[in-house]
Amino acid sequence: MDAPPFPAAALAAARDAAKAHLRILGDAEDAALSGHVAAAMALCEAFTGASLIVRGWQELLPADRAWRRLEVTPVTAIEAVRTPDGAALPADRFAIDLDAVGQGWVRVTAPGDARLVQVGFRAGLAEGWDALPAPITQGVVLLAAHLFEARAIGGAPPAAVAALWRPWRRVRL
Repeated sequence: MDAPPFPAAALAAARDAAKAHLRILGDAEDAALSGHVAAAMALCEAFTGASLIVRGWQELLPADRAWRRLEVTPVTAIEAVRTPDGAALPADRFAIDLDAVGQGWVRVTAPGDARLVQVGFRAGLAEGWDALPAPITQGVVLLAAHLFEARAIGGAPPAAVAALWRPWRRVRL
């Protein structure tokens, strides 16, 4: 599943936070820093298993009678269940659930000829950059700054990044 793009406002706010951290005054480095910020945000999502900013997601699931968990959390709304060709599945042919920890669940009760269903949903920790928890934003800023400063020489990211993000990491068996 491909992640949808981050909202431009969230990327700009994160870039500005990284610029302040790096003490960059002009805008000559904005393009490079924006790429590092987007990479840091994507790495945070991969590490934590959580969508940072609420946005629309799509996931293909088997159309069987078993409950299937959506991969991305925290799910705020399940908006549509469709066949892969885009036809809406009637509401009496599926069931949905959002549990207490933000996992979305879908079950196709009458799959018919469909082998897969496409689930449209919204997921994210916050509506915008400023509403994210401080350890998440600080980790993104530290990682983006590291990527920016070490772009020519490489090197391991600061250990503080993982320490800041670890409380939000979801490990599944």
